[in-house]
Amino acid sequence: MRRFDVLTAVAAPLIRANVDTDAIIPSREMKSISKHGLADGLFAGWRYTTIGGRDPDARFVLNQAAYKGTQILLSGENFGCGSSREHAVWALLEYGIRSVVAPSFAPIFHGNCIRNGILPVRLDATSIARLAASVAPDPQQRLVTVDLVRQRVAGPEGLEFAFDIEREEREMLLEGLDAIDLTLRHRADIEAFRARDREQRPWIYLRS
Repeated sequence: MRRFDVLTAVAAPLIRANVDTDAIIPSREMKSISKHGLADGLFAGWRYTTIGGRDPDARFVLNQAAYKGTQILLSGENFGCGSSREHAVWALLEYGIRSVVAPSFAPIFHGNCIRNGILPVRLDATSIARLAASVAPDPQQRLVTVDLVRQRVAGPEGLEFAFDIEREEREMLLEGLDAIDLTLRHRADIEAFRARDREQRPWIYLRS
């Protein structure tokens, strides 16, 4: 998993509440269980003019030249609601999105972000609106910084906002650890437990 520490990048406003996983990656765009090949289907219902087509809708923010290279999404409450499909996070990541800033996230989507190297940042709607407004005059030059080390989001005009994150989630992102990696950091304790348990209950272990 890719580490996340500090990201300074173009931030695009997608200020909508209840952006669900079917909007992020419609089911018709999921043609395999692979993590790859999903970027073209990201926000397909909004990004293209026709269902199943690939003609860009110029009104959609990610199709606008000003927001080329977006790596940070600014959005509304309950982002990632709907189904539990992990493809939604895979599509965001393959497109290049490394952080989503929203007032709240659906719990399963939030967990999927952490396990795949995307930082979900909770900020209140007023702060997000201020960031979006400060970026709007020139998104390519007026960049946003998401700093996981300091737990701050900074924008143009001296804007800076603190955010909270669970200690274990922060550790996973900073060190690029998935859930298995995190567990294996306790390998010595696990092996010591197994050795003790083998002595106490040898009948439950296969004979080598």
